[in-house]
Amino acid sequence: MAERSFAKEVQALKLGEGEIFEGEGILAVTKGALQAGVSYVGGYQGSPVSHLVDVLSESKEIMDQYGVHLEICGNEAGAAAMLAASIHYPIRGLVTWKSTVGTNVASDALSNIASCGVTGGAVIVIGEDYGEGASIIQERSHAFAMKSSIWLMDPRPNLTSMVDCVEKAFELSEASNEPVFVQLRILACHVQGRFVAKNNRMPKFSGNKKLETPLFDYMKVANAPSTFMQERIKLDKRLPAAIKYIKDNKLNEFFPGDLSEIGIITQGGLYNSVIRALQHYGLADNDGNSRIPIYSLTVTYPLVDSEIVEFAIGKKNLLVVEEGHPDYIEQAIHTALRKADVQTKVHGKGPLPMGGQYNADVVQNGIAKWLAEVKPAGVNLDRAQARPNVIGSIKGKAIGYLGGPVPMRPPSFCTGCPERPVFSAIKLVERELGRHHMSCDIGCHTFSTLPPFNLGQTVVGYGLGLASSTGIGPNFGKRVISIMGDGGFWHNGLATGVASAVYNQNDSVLIIMKNGYTSATGWQFLPSSPKKGDFSGSRMSIENTLRGVGVRWLRKVRTYGVSKMVDTLKEALTTAEKGLKVIVAESECMLAKQRRVRSERAKLLAEGKRATRERFGIDEDVCTGDHSCIRLSGCPSLTIKENPDPLRKDPIAHVNTGCVGCGLCGEVAHAAILCPSFFRAEIVYNPTKFERFMASLRQKMIRPFMTKEAIRLAPPLAQQVMEPEEAAKAA
Repeated sequence: MAERSFAKEVQALKLGEGEIFEGEGILAVTKGALQAGVSYVGGYQGSPVSHLVDVLSESKEIMDQYGVHLEICGNEAGAAAMLAASIHYPIRGLVTWKSTVGTNVASDALSNIASCGVTGGAVIVIGEDYGEGASIIQERSHAFAMKSSIWLMDPRPNLTSMVDCVEKAFELSEASNEPVFVQLRILACHVQGRFVAKNNRMPKFSGNKKLETPLFDYMKVANAPSTFMQERIKLDKRLPAAIKYIKDNKLNEFFPGDLSEIGIITQGGLYNSVIRALQHYGLADNDGNSRIPIYSLTVTYPLVDSEIVEFAIGKKNLLVVEEGHPDYIEQAIHTALRKADVQTKVHGKGPLPMGGQYNADVVQNGIAKWLAEVKPAGVNLDRAQARPNVIGSIKGKAIGYLGGPVPMRPPSFCTGCPERPVFSAIKLVERELGRHHMSCDIGCHTFSTLPPFNLGQTVVGYGLGLASSTGIGPNFGKRVISIMGDGGFWHNGLATGVASAVYNQNDSVLIIMKNGYTSATGWQFLPSSPKKGDFSGSRMSIENTLRGVGVRWLRKVRTYGVSKMVDTLKEALTTAEKGLKVIVAESECMLAKQRRVRSERAKLLAEGKRATRERFGIDEDVCTGDHSCIRLSGCPSLTIKENPDPLRKDPIAHVNTGCVGCGLCGEVAHAAILCPSFFRAEIVYNPTKFERFMASLRQKMIRPFMTKEAIRLAPPLAQQVMEPEEAAKAA
């Protein structure tokens, strides 16, 4: 299961020489790997490259044809360790994950493989999750590449460049005997385009043509004294070989221009933004031909000093467009030019901001500032200076039309999310037992740190919620609560959190959110994923695993049962029993459930059979306008509306049409002993004759007790009992 299906698109992976491939960036990367003759692929889900694993999962027929093995890895460290296959053997492997957090998890294996060196091409496609649309800490992969001598490629964001980059990455890896990072930004993963395809290559060795003789070379083992020699080989052989391959194959691209006294050096991934900015200033045409010479770095590490010097000679000023902090590339360019005694002035961080995402506005404004500073001949500076003001005026007009700035919209739990009621229960428990320290985890449950819950003091890593509580637990007056998702549990929470807590006899409370999938990255399967919503059909059991490592106090609670969750949590926090207490909060991810249920309902409707859908509502005559239900659940389908009672001014609560019938609002109201204004309604499609009769009878019995206004607003019975055509539309 994935956020979207690639069942149709994967057929494009079969295209051969000269045929035109059209599709999404991440699909093109997969095609590039097949054209390069990849033997094995592994990965761990995580936006923005999670779809790469999804694409490969849905192309099993093609993968089997070429004998390519796909491994859905337990975490990024497991994916990186797969590349050990390429250390001794001439087989090509590709692994993928989200960076930088995924690279941090994989760092042990990566460092060792980079030290040993590889024989077959080893490529790591990393989703550079950097910028305003990112979901993680803001760091760059560049530092890791430099630290471990793993070459870093950053292709221009068009499909031809990206596919070529993947193919060249394998060749660069083999030419220099080092792994290669291919960095893809969020937008590059999803860019749409076309390129001329090549034939897929049969791997040299694969599942269809297996290796027969094991090889051994102690110099390729990461152990002393080999590691000392491996460091010398990195510097004396691998680095020079990489630079030679980059130069000989012209991986970095030069684009000429007539304004010869200035130039721009940019990361390949930012090339489109640079060209777009120059088009606005009349310095590039619609075909991408720039008047300012551009040196686009497809390989951002290692840099080729001789190419930098060649580009800079004869120029008075250079602008380095390098996204993020620190300015590794800018510093390296300074060093290369000064060593060559080239006195071209280098600009970068200054006109452009020190950190943050270099989106279109940022790049445009930065180039305008640089042009104003260096004042090159032949450039219309007035036009360059006017452009940022135009952008500012457009924003000003938009704010004026809207009546004020657009408010921030932080992410939140989905409507009907099974994790929301757990935090509602915690809020209710805290009313009685007071505030507790809570260690959060990576995943959807991180949204608990936002209103209306504001729960969770720390978030330090995937599956590390429990491990992060062990420092504060013994020093806090109450038992600490830790949160862990089922994805985090299998990623590394079991070993670093649960096993460690049992061994150390930690006295704390762990809540495992068992929603069935790695939901935050698109609903990928887990070892404990349900089968058609049934957790008893899971391949592996979280509960049995917990018992296996020695957890004695273990409770499983349906997440939507808020009252039961409150009682269980109170017991865990107050019991005299020492040791780790685990509550498994179980309910299927609502997005995954709705996708399955809607499909089943649509099938029933297409066959003319009876189908139902639940939703909740609020009795306007009973609601007092207290709004505690909203404060305690925060469901997006819960909102307010004007009070119909002219004697009451407070707006009343209202359930909009986004309701999926999870029942949380009513459960919270019951658990908090609030009000009885919530009601559950069952919408019936293709009702039976008996149901039609009963609906008519109820209407006749109720009508005498209805007010004139209620009668006027009530739809006729024919509209309440939906016909199949109407039902299909409503579904």
